[in-house]
Amino acid sequence: MNNHRALKKNALGFSIVELLVVLGIIALLSAISLPYIVNFKKLYKSEDQALKVMDLMREANQLALTRRRTVRLEIDLTDNAVLLIDENGSGPDTLLKKIPLEPTNEVRYDVIPQSVTKPIPPNYTDISFSVDSVGHTIGSTTTIGHSVWVGRFRSDGSMVNNINVPINGNIYFWPPVTPGSLTPRNLKEVRAVTVFGGSGAIRYWRHNGTTFVPYQ
Repeated sequence: MNNHRALKKNALGFSIVELLVVLGIIALLSAISLPYIVNFKKLYKSEDQALKVMDLMREANQLALTRRRTVRLEIDLTDNAVLLIDENGSGPDTLLKKIPLEPTNEVRYDVIPQSVTKPIPPNYTDISFSVDSVGHTIGSTTTIGHSVWVGRFRSDGSMVNNINVPINGNIYFWPPVTPGSLTPRNLKEVRAVTVFGGSGAIRYWRHNGTTFVPYQ
C-alpha cells in the first residue's frame, strides 16, 4: 500500500509552485545575460565586417585564378554592399554576388577615423570612393552612378584599377561614436585591411588602443 502511494505521488510530477520558481530563475538569468550578449555583438561588428570583406576579396582572387579572367570587387557606398562581378572577358559583366554591409551609423568604412595612424606600411594610400561610370548589369538593367571603390582581381593574381595599374590600399572598419562622426567609439574596435595589389595578398590589422598590430 505504501509503495502504491509513493508511486502515485511521483507520477504527479512538478507542482505549479516548482514550475513558477524554475521559470522565474530562467527569466532572471535571461534579463542578466541579454545586455552582455547585445554589447558583445555590438563590440565585434567592425571585426565581423572586416572579415566579411576579406573573405570576399579572397573569393574574388580565387575566382579570377580558376576562371582565368578578371573578377571585380566593388565596395558600393551608395547601396552599402560588397559586389563580386565577373567581367567575362569581352562579354557583358555578370553580377555573381551582392552582400549587404552593416549600416554606416554602426560601422563606417569610407574614411580613416580621427586619432588613428595608418598601419604598416604607412605609405599605402587609403581607399577612396568615386562615382562609378563603368557600372554593372543586373539582368537587363545597368547600374551606374554609385559611389564605389573598385579592385579588379586578375588571373595572374594581381589586383589593379580600371586602367590595369596595380593598386595597394588600406580599408578601415570602425564604429562612430555618433552617426556621421569621424571619432571612433572605441579605438580597440577599429580594424584595418591592407590589400597588396602586386600579389593580391591581404593583411588584417587590429587596433590595440595605441597602434595597429597585425592579426594572425
